[in-house]
Amino acid sequence: MTVNPTPASRLIPSARPKNTVKVGLVAGGLGTYWPQFPKLLPQLQESAKYVSQRIAGMDVELVDVGFISDAQEGAVAAEKLRAAGCDMIVGFLTTYMTASMLVPIAQRANAPVLLINLQPTEQMDHATFDTGAWLAYCGACPLPEMANAFERAGIKFRSVSGYLKEERAWTKIHSWIQAAGISSMLRNSRHGIMGHVYPGMLDVNTDMTMVTTHFGGHMEVLEFDDLRVRVEKVSAKEIDAVLDETREIFHLDKSVVEEDLRWAGQVAVGLRQLVSDFDITSLAYYHRGLDGEIHERLGAGMILGCSLLTGAGVPAVGEYELRTSIGMLMLDRMGAGGSFTEFQALNFNTGVVEMGHDGPAHLAISNGKPVLRGLGVFHGKRGYGVSVEFDVKHGPVTVFGVTQRKNGSYEFVASEGKVVDGDRMQVGNTTSLVDFGVNPGEWCDAWSATGVPHHWALGIGHRVSELKSIAELLDINMVVI
Repeated sequence: MTVNPTPASRLIPSARPKNTVKVGLVAGGLGTYWPQFPKLLPQLQESAKYVSQRIAGMDVELVDVGFISDAQEGAVAAEKLRAAGCDMIVGFLTTYMTASMLVPIAQRANAPVLLINLQPTEQMDHATFDTGAWLAYCGACPLPEMANAFERAGIKFRSVSGYLKEERAWTKIHSWIQAAGISSMLRNSRHGIMGHVYPGMLDVNTDMTMVTTHFGGHMEVLEFDDLRVRVEKVSAKEIDAVLDETREIFHLDKSVVEEDLRWAGQVAVGLRQLVSDFDITSLAYYHRGLDGEIHERLGAGMILGCSLLTGAGVPAVGEYELRTSIGMLMLDRMGAGGSFTEFQALNFNTGVVEMGHDGPAHLAISNGKPVLRGLGVFHGKRGYGVSVEFDVKHGPVTVFGVTQRKNGSYEFVASEGKVVDGDRMQVGNTTSLVDFGVNPGEWCDAWSATGVPHHWALGIGHRVSELKSIAELLDINMVVI
């Protein structure tokens, strides 16, 4: 679940904490068959061993409770999995088994359950198979029974069917396990909010309680003075170190003023200390300031430091856009990067949507070496300094927004397209030209009609399928454009 690194991202030390997903695994079949067909159980146990090895290879903490043959053994497995505190439980239906063997596991575990039905090969050899050989291909038989029992027990049902070494099936299994890992990551996240919402941005307003309600995690309310006191303590040596790093990562445009660059470096060091001291997973900030006082200077000097943090796996965004920072965090952990984005313009001649943002960007998905540009004016904001400019890697991308409905519920909105080459603005913004395969005006209307906020995350790769899995686990509705 790592981003394919660009030259820039290789130079940024990762701040992503180790958050391994804990996966429980139980395999089973109906014990009545074993004395009737002596070769069947060993064959099914070999299949279960293969499944265990494949899941263990997904960078997870695997809790394999073995093979169950009846409801009593299922109860023992249920207790082991309950005590393990898993993020997801995978139940491998190797052949027919009764729902009474798995429902107690799903009820007690307090974790989402994925049922997998992987027969040994693509098809049976009908000319030579007897009943015992057929039963090894019979994992599909109990699947509707499980679905019915789960429905009546109030348990969410999800499944993947295929054959043992089918990569299509394993891609889907991995997607579900990755979704469980991101859900776990969100439950353990600490989201920093510093300053106040950009005045008048009604869509950006976010109820902190609703974030914890939908995603779990902790909201850490920070003051700009928490940053100020740390920035004041930064040494010249620390500034020199971060600027050496900056010169390796960025192309410095001739518009960059050395005094502004050193200030941005000083703020970057302070931001890293802030994130470390408060154990911050994501950060949303904004401060208007007045007449060049220190808080205005801090707010205007954060773009370099926040871009370095975002590239390291700690999304840090302006305009107090908390929900977008969380969406960026999700894409980052999926290996998609995730850069702060909004509409810039529509190009009806080339059929693309121009999107990006001034300010923090995900350097790991830059299409080449990002540019650091000096700006005398940040549009719509006070202060001056340096800003980051690049376009996202050309190829498949996903835009992903987290919105809130009238009733308070959250909703995911996503769309897949591709970033293409073309003329872009050079005004210190991240600007990508995205082709969604339709008239850009029609796409703009459809996207806006979902009620998505005017900021969202832009990540590499087509990720809708993975995002749907996450939405299902979080019980959040998802709209795809």
